[in-house]
Parts: sequence; structure tokens; C-alpha cells
Amino acid sequence: MTRVAIVHERFTEFGGSEAVVGEFVETWPDAEVFAPIVAPGGLREPVRTVHDTWLSTAHTYTGGRHAPLLPLVPRALRRMPLRDFDVVVISHHAFATQAALATDAPVVAYVHSPARWAWDREFRAQEAGGRVGQLALGALGALARRGELRAAPRLTHVIANSHAVAERVTEWWGLPATVVSPPVQVGHFTPDPAVEREDFFLCAGRLVPYKRADLAIRAAQRAGVRLVVLGEGRFRAQLDEIAGAETTFLGATSGELLQDMYRRCRALLMPGIEDFGIVPVEAMACGTPVLAVGAGGALDTVRPGVTGEYVPAGTDADVVAALADLMREFRSASYDPAKIREHAGTFAPEVFRSRIAGTVDEVLAGRTPR
Repeated sequence: MTRVAIVHERFTEFGGSEAVVGEFVETWPDAEVFAPIVAPGGLREPVRTVHDTWLSTAHTYTGGRHAPLLPLVPRALRRMPLRDFDVVVISHHAFATQAALATDAPVVAYVHSPARWAWDREFRAQEAGGRVGQLALGALGALARRGELRAAPRLTHVIANSHAVAERVTEWWGLPATVVSPPVQVGHFTPDPAVEREDFFLCAGRLVPYKRADLAIRAAQRAGVRLVVLGEGRFRAQLDEIAGAETTFLGATSGELLQDMYRRCRALLMPGIEDFGIVPVEAMACGTPVLAVGAGGALDTVRPGVTGEYVPAGTDADVVAALADLMREFRSASYDPAKIREHAGTFAPEVFRSRIAGTVDEVLAGRTPR
């Protein structure tokens, strides 16, 4: 039996990367999972047990904030007991590939993205608030860059979650990468022919700067159309300041309400440039078209004329103008919900598991995955 170790950076909240680790565990049920930080209540099925480090205890003394501990994470990863495994599978955001230095076994890294805030100055400026925040994130970014470059030669194979991320891996790490889209629980989101489309567009997700909900709000104002913003986050106060009467905020919501809004809206807006983007695929699973900026993960998920449309990437003003024009003339009836739903099915968890298992088998057989 192949002994598999799975490494993740932290289990402090549940998001798309934790869902990926869950699918790793479904793929290799006997695998052992490692992470430097595990918060109380941070695990969800099928991940039941994780080998953690003293940083989990330290995490409780920081009030549940992981940021102060990040400079200590690389060393903890390099000291993990990974030498008795046949293969190590890593879920990487910023530091996790450091675990490759703790083993002589083949290492397959699934990269959600290289540390974008470490390599992309413009993105870092967008994410960090104030001069102190800029300085702190800049110092942490230097640590992340050094760590990623140090670990890169030890990676047997890199899998990127989108073609945009694969390009970053090649540009920043100097490595090739194959692409396997992350799993989306499309079975949890379904169309309902009995639900009629209503006269509003939807913007859903965490309200953080890089999601660019501000562009959706400005575009809705310019087009004179209704917009519903679903989600919460630290960017909410700034969004409140620019929103007009045509924008409604619903805050954090349940999965049931999210599905209902997917079904009722004219289209979902994807105004930011995502590494991949789970929300658009969920919307498409409900038969809902997506209007996205034509860059990043949207290039892997949206099929123009079939599942939605692109607007050209450009300046903020360019994106707002193009989105407004598209929303003003948009007709939901021009899209076939069944075809949209069919496309969403290509991102199902079973597709992900099959491709990941096949890639690791190729690596263990000494072949180069394609």
C-alpha cells in the first residue's frame, strides 16, 4: 500500500483549499494529514485527525489570529516527520512547499497560487492597509518568496488550480505545471425551473479588496440596474460608502439562500481576477450565466456565449464601463440553463479525484504527468 502524506498550511477556517484537502483524503483514505496550525473546530469531514505542531497552542494565545505566527510556519513545515512516506502531496498557498525539504520522497504540490501578495507589488498594495501594513506584508512577502524558491527544486511535480496560476508558477518559480481545476460541490447546487428569474444581478463572496465588489457596485450604478451583494468581510464599510439605492447588501447567508439567489438572479458578476473562482461554478450549476472579467480563473470556467460573457481586463474605469454596457443589454433568456449546468459538471469532485489520483500514479511510476 502506498503511504501518502498530505500537508496543508493551516486549518483555521474552511474555504476552497480546505475542500481540496478533503478531496485528497477521499482519494487516499489511509493518508496522514499534517499542518502547523489547527484551530479548535477547524476540521471538517472527511478530515478527522491532523498532525499539528506547537503553533496550534500558540494560536490560542493570539486570539485565534494566525497572521502573527506566519513567520514561524516555514520552520515548522521543514521539521515535519515526513521521511517514512512514499509520496507527499502538498496543498500550497504561501509556505506549505517548505515541507518538501522535510522528505526525500517524491513531492506533488497542488498550488492554489504562489504567494501572490509576495510577488505582485500591486496586489500587495491592494491587500495591505496603511504604511505599517505595507511594511509588515512586504517583510513577510520576502520570507515567502525565499521559501518558495528554496523549495521549488525539491518539487517532483506541480499542479496548478488554473492556467493563470500555472503561468505564475512558471514565471515566479521557473517550473512547469499541469492544471487540475479544484473540486466544486456542484451536486449541492441545482437549477429549479419553477423559480423565475428576477430583475437583479448578483455579486457573491467574501468582501475583501481583490474580489472587487466595488467595481460591480459602480457598474450597476452606471447601468441603472439592481444589484444584490451577498457576503461579509473587512471591505464592507468602504462598499457601503459608494453604494446607491440600486444596491442591496444581504450579509453572510446560508447555503440555501445562496442557492436561491443563484437561481433568481439574471446573472452572477465576477468583477475581480480570481486564481480560480468557486462561486461562478456554483452559480453555473444552478443554470445561471456569469459575467466576468476575462482574466485569471474565469478563463477556465466561463465559456463566452454558452455559460456567460467576458468583459476585457483593463483599468477600473474600463471594467466598470464594459460591465455596465453588458448588464444594460443583458438577456438571461439567451442562455440555455441545461448547457450551463452541464459545463459546471466538469468541475465535480469525482472529476478532481480521478485527475489527482492519476497524476500521483504517474509521478510514482516515474513518468511526467500531462
